[in-house]
Amino acid sequence: MRPAYAGAMTDPQCDALLRLVHAGGGVAARRRLLDSHSCPATALAAGARYWRSHGVDEPQILALLTTDSYALTATRDWLQQDGHHLLGWQDPDYPALLRRIPSPPLALFVAGDPTSLWHPSVAVVGSRSPSAGGRDNAFDFGRAFADSGLTVTSGLAAGIDTAAHEGALAAGGRTIAVLGTGPDVPYPRANAALHGRIVAGGVVVSEHPPGTLARKEHFPSRNRIIAGLALGTLVVEAAERSGALITARMATDCGRDVFAVPGSIHNPVARGCHRLIRDGAGLVETAQEVIDALGALAGELAEALRGRLAGPTSLASPMSGASAGGRPVLSAHHQKLWQALGHDPTDMDRLVLRTGLTAAELSSMLLVMELEGRVAVEHGRYSRKR
Repeated sequence: MRPAYAGAMTDPQCDALLRLVHAGGGVAARRRLLDSHSCPATALAAGARYWRSHGVDEPQILALLTTDSYALTATRDWLQQDGHHLLGWQDPDYPALLRRIPSPPLALFVAGDPTSLWHPSVAVVGSRSPSAGGRDNAFDFGRAFADSGLTVTSGLAAGIDTAAHEGALAAGGRTIAVLGTGPDVPYPRANAALHGRIVAGGVVVSEHPPGTLARKEHFPSRNRIIAGLALGTLVVEAAERSGALITARMATDCGRDVFAVPGSIHNPVARGCHRLIRDGAGLVETAQEVIDALGALAGELAEALRGRLAGPTSLASPMSGASAGGRPVLSAHHQKLWQALGHDPTDMDRLVLRTGLTAAELSSMLLVMELEGRVAVEHGRYSRKR
């Protein structure tokens, strides 16, 4: 899978997509506009009458005709920096699971490794003011998920979100922070250092352009991305009126599993979890219960990834057959990687030296092998799964 850089488009394509993003408002009409054209530039060039026919409203049309050049320049400048990426609705690297939600974002601004958005993840959400035990549970679940190879997705909020991110990082695993601000605006500000650590070792993602400040209405819509990227959502602690319950409802709307950790009947931030359990969420006491429940969906994601990969790293053609034992037939590149992998954990640099393949090629192949249960990853080091 290629990295999703803004530079992967021609400048006119990138600029056209940015203008569509900066128009703001509901995303459905702009998605329809993109779906009816081969690229963002032709969609933008179609003109106001055509935009209206696809449901683009008058405020959006005005914004498209009078785009703020300063805002566009600031966004372009952000995209020029290392590790900053733009994924548009038409981009083949747009996350497969996110496409399936009722209202997927028009585009994603990504800081960090965009391939992490294709990795199987579990969302961990909950109260901004958890009990000490709830905070410990979120950290422990996050660490256990990361140890198992799952990515931990959350919203960088105070409380449960923070603890879940910290748990994943403590295990040396992947974590995704979905923001209701621009990707460069940590919220709350107290999590600025955590934001930097996630960018360095995982990914920060937002549908809002760089520089976008916190607005109350952005956070419920942010929750649909958290739910949409994940195979399932775990609520650790939540009051009866909680944003975490919105995320859980959105996960259900996406057809994803919802799990909840029970708590004391005297704990007000356990009542939301108890309500979810009464409504059919899975009651869980250990991370392994969640991991076991999500196995089938992880397999579906592996199929989507196989369909996405192209060129010498593609599994679509080499794996169309199977060996006599029912195991997929590996391509020459995959065989080379399999021979380079040992039973002792090996870092990416050494695999590059052993195989002669690039880190990008190896990353795609390792991800598929991990999804298939062939490869284990721990602290950025890979080995054959026992």
